[in-house]
Amino acid sequence: MAHIIFLHGASSSGKSTIAKALQSRIEKPFWHISIDHLRDASVLPTDRFRTGDFRWGECRPAFFDGFHRSLKAYADAGNNLILEHILDTDGWLDTIAGLLAGHDVFFAAVHCPLDVLTDRETARGDRPLGSARRDFETIHIGKRYDIELQSSDGVETNVDKILHGWRHGVRSSSFVGAPTD
Repeated sequence: MAHIIFLHGASSSGKSTIAKALQSRIEKPFWHISIDHLRDASVLPTDRFRTGDFRWGECRPAFFDGFHRSLKAYADAGNNLILEHILDTDGWLDTIAGLLAGHDVFFAAVHCPLDVLTDRETARGDRPLGSARRDFETIHIGKRYDIELQSSDGVETNVDKILHGWRHGVRSSSFVGAPTD
């Protein structure tokens, strides 16, 4: 059984910063996995999507299906994961919960004030403007978490909370009792 710490929050909420700090402090080896890593490593033909050579909308479902299945493969092989992801599409939570059934998933909400999200989104320049607001308004609806974090509490405080909850907490999130895929 692999351990998975799933950081879920709006675009620009601080998931990557928390993940990096958590990875440096946790007592077991954990991979840090995110879509951003694939984008930044040029796995995707991002420039060709931007120019219109390829249509992201047509490729998106297969890309995310493959990404989600890769999480299962990593975990099934015995790799512990710090996953940062945005469940912004209907059905993804159920799909991932089914794929990761049998593994220890600690599901953490990362909340961030809207004004901070929009400022970060603008400063980054690598997100469609408005995605942080859309995420802020929708992505936490209907999800049960093992822990809820506030980015305004600071990275070290949030890492401390995650470590304490992961080590000592009872799992009660949307991942508990998920049917297997």
